[in-house]
Amino acid sequence: MTSEIISFYKDKTVFITGGTGLLGKVVVEKLLRATDVKRIYFLVRTKRGEKMEARFESWKKDQVFEVLLNKNPLALEKMTPISGDCCAPDLGISETDRRILAAEVQVLIHGAASVRFEEPLEHAVVINTRAVRLITQLAKEMRLLESFVHVSTAFSNCVVDQIQERFYPEHLSCPVDKVLDMHNSVSSETFEKMAPALIGKFPNTYTYTKALGEQVIQEEAKGLPVGIFRPAIILSTFKEPVQGWVDGLQGLIAMIFATAYGFVHLLLVNLKVNAPIVPVDYCVNVAIASAVQIAKISKQNKNGPPPIYAFTPSESNLVTYEDLAGLCYQNGLEVPNAKMIWYPFTHCTRCPYLYNIGILFYHMLPGYLLDIVLRLKGQKPMMIKSYHKVHEGMRSLLPFSRKTFTMDMKNTNEMWQSMSPEEKEMFNFDMSTLNWKEYFTCLMDGIRLYLFKDLRTPDSVAEGKRILKRFYVLDRILKTVLVTLFGGFIWLLITNLVPLL
Repeated sequence: MTSEIISFYKDKTVFITGGTGLLGKVVVEKLLRATDVKRIYFLVRTKRGEKMEARFESWKKDQVFEVLLNKNPLALEKMTPISGDCCAPDLGISETDRRILAAEVQVLIHGAASVRFEEPLEHAVVINTRAVRLITQLAKEMRLLESFVHVSTAFSNCVVDQIQERFYPEHLSCPVDKVLDMHNSVSSETFEKMAPALIGKFPNTYTYTKALGEQVIQEEAKGLPVGIFRPAIILSTFKEPVQGWVDGLQGLIAMIFATAYGFVHLLLVNLKVNAPIVPVDYCVNVAIASAVQIAKISKQNKNGPPPIYAFTPSESNLVTYEDLAGLCYQNGLEVPNAKMIWYPFTHCTRCPYLYNIGILFYHMLPGYLLDIVLRLKGQKPMMIKSYHKVHEGMRSLLPFSRKTFTMDMKNTNEMWQSMSPEEKEMFNFDMSTLNWKEYFTCLMDGIRLYLFKDLRTPDSVAEGKRILKRFYVLDRILKTVLVTLFGGFIWLLITNLVPLL
């Protein structure tokens, strides 16, 4: 099969940052399975005392690589970990490794980032902005570099409702070079005090520092074959390499998990808003294909502006949060997991004030009671601490779930149209034909398998239905008791007040 994408990657050496994360793992897997790359270097940092070599060995055992290894047991031998840290000076890369990267790398994909929305600004600037400058400086040393993909986010410019595939420096309160200078010259405490003025209209430190990172590319990557990839909210895989694969509890995935677990019963969301969600395998195909386009554009106009590729649901095939909640809930009732701790019902509000009141009754009061039970059993209380994390996460998602954003995808759509039929099949990212019901079934099955560790078997589903039925009865009994007690309290209050009037 003749394919421009496959031909481009043949015998190429690729360097990836963020290769241990959700998107990075699938990028690595797809490159090894679908192309004939020569070598993939990827940045690995020491974590919690675990050395780089140990993390690499653990990384290779991830279930996302099972299909690849069944097809080619030696595929991961093309992987070479590079010890480093995006938070360290010069990315923490040794001089020896830096010389290797500078001499060999032809394709660079920078995906490392902190996706914690409420990260202290000092830390967010280091990994989401300064690291972009450092990776750009490294890219300038790469003598064979043909393409540099910087992974940003579709919400890097969420201060506007209609987002085009262009840069928005006008929304930054201060140019990126001055922000980085201030970060280096003042104390951490002083810099954090400056955070509200610097962030301005941005809803959190994540989107703000990702916007700064884009300005680094705009201002400091001139002359490089560089482009920006802006994916929306990334969820599980749809088709590749396996259906529903997901890598941990982050963002919206964590909320869906907590709801299916019977742990969360009140959501802060506008159900009528369009949900800007995309499967991770589709995102990977965009990233891989965009590297080819960036190389072509750079050859045609080396000094032109970096192309930007946004990736969100198609205007002809949108899905709302109400659709998402309804389809996931339906799946949870039809094939319930056996790990739930209560009946998985949810109520929704888009009002933060009502949410703050509601969580007292939906979450905090039951949480305190369950923590008391855990203490009496000699176990460590955990419910209130967990609920605080859930509420923080829910509030951090509100800027993206309270209104609909319109995002232009002209460049991405043109890239899709330029691909051959064979390439479209192998590197599919056509959101206009995505079957949302099928995708949410895959998503829920993936959460069940990879997060609950509950394989979907007839016995497991039968056990889940038995547990669901029991919790349903207990839930109705508890609600009846609570309503009765509340009604009795109101009755006593009224009967005691009437004689006094």
